[in-house]
Amino acid sequence: MPSRRQFFGRCAGLAALGASGQALADSATYRSFHAALERDARLGVYADFAGELSGEATVLGRLPRDLSGVFYRNGPGRFELGGERYHHGFDGDGFAQRWAIADGKVAHRGRFVATHKFEQESRAGRFLYSAFGTSIDRAPVRSNDVVNVANTNLLPFNGAVYALWEGGSATELDPETLATRGIKTWRPDLKAMPFSAHPKADPDGGLWNFGNLPGADQLIVYRLDARGAVTRTALLPVPHLNMVHDFVVSARHLVFLVPPYALDQPGKSLAERLRWQGGERPLRAVVVDKATLTVRQVFELPARSVFHLGNAWDDGACIRLDAVLHQGDIVPEPALPMRGEMRPYQAQRSSAVQITLDLASGQAREARLFGVSEFPRVAPQVVARRHRKLLVLGVSPASAAQVLDSVNLVDTDSGQVDGYRFGPGWQVEEHVLVPRAGAGTETDGYVVGVAQDTRRSQTVLTVFDARNVKDGPVALARLGYRAPVCFHGNFLAT
Repeated sequence: MPSRRQFFGRCAGLAALGASGQALADSATYRSFHAALERDARLGVYADFAGELSGEATVLGRLPRDLSGVFYRNGPGRFELGGERYHHGFDGDGFAQRWAIADGKVAHRGRFVATHKFEQESRAGRFLYSAFGTSIDRAPVRSNDVVNVANTNLLPFNGAVYALWEGGSATELDPETLATRGIKTWRPDLKAMPFSAHPKADPDGGLWNFGNLPGADQLIVYRLDARGAVTRTALLPVPHLNMVHDFVVSARHLVFLVPPYALDQPGKSLAERLRWQGGERPLRAVVVDKATLTVRQVFELPARSVFHLGNAWDDGACIRLDAVLHQGDIVPEPALPMRGEMRPYQAQRSSAVQITLDLASGQAREARLFGVSEFPRVAPQVVARRHRKLLVLGVSPASAAQVLDSVNLVDTDSGQVDGYRFGPGWQVEEHVLVPRAGAGTETDGYVVGVAQDTRRSQTVLTVFDARNVKDGPVALARLGYRAPVCFHGNFLAT
């Protein structure tokens, strides 16, 4: 059984979450953003939001009759309070959303996750606690869940829905109303332990997940059964552990990619403390054996930064996995829109790659799958198994906007791409593959996602036939308003 005291004792204190420093969410950032917003409507997707949302979408085209369910999404909604604005795009308080699809109609609902932080700061009328990229020191922080923003993913699981964040507990929401039910403690001895935003499903309906606090040099690994009971946990030593956002599972392994960062001393936000060391350290692939929950092997790759991985499978003595890798330090990039600058995706020189980890030789190699991209996903029925289709967002080569504006289904064997570009004025969010009941192939179903129409300041649900993405959406469900941008979500079929 892992020790909470051991885990938290090894980390750099709550300062690892940015809980130390002066009040640096400032009015200058606020003014800079709003001046830029008057000149560039694209920045509207990064504007602050207040209140709740509820409405019926206007459907253009025809929604497939066999597409029925709820698309749960989550992302930051509140960036400003008391005339101050956060410095980083990861800082905003979580705004949960549900898109209900049934009988050819779409209904939308959105509301803030009522975390401790959100409630306390709403009453105070100003920011009190530090966030990922903004240092604030106006109230004491006694636990990582005090600063939990619950803003990264929305997970339907075992009849409930959970708002997930990087460094704290899951927050349970009502699946229908999205009302906040409170912090979820999976087991008493795991109270307040980090439960990451990217859990992975097992074929039996259970979940694998992990937790990490920068500076602890330990990962905690969880295995939950289909009822949500914790069946296995372990603390794994990983030297120089910093920010690990995602991981992948295969039939026999868990794989974590650890980018080459070091941590500066406390006194700044976590984003400011992450110091790029690409010239001194490699990108590491840490392989964990599922049977023993021990580190089996560590591979070294050329230094890159990484947020998101796709899928993994065991191929004899090799593990093959997909990831989007970025040249250099990517952490500062999401800070740019907070002060009114567009994020230059093309300048990041990112690419989706397939990585092969040869357990026998200890060597790692890569094959490029796609160019500038993000948010890789696979069909849910092939998680931890051999897959042949990888869904990614992309940046059109001719795009002057330098935003994610295309949806692409990549054949990992042939490299062929079935893709659709939305065109000027659109910014695309993460899309997912939704299989038909009894689907025989990975493309037997739909690609469902959300896009922002920045010219009309409206948010749109998009539905593609997964067998023919290039012909464009078979249906668009357009809201009469803009909903906050989301990071991640999951589709629950009904």
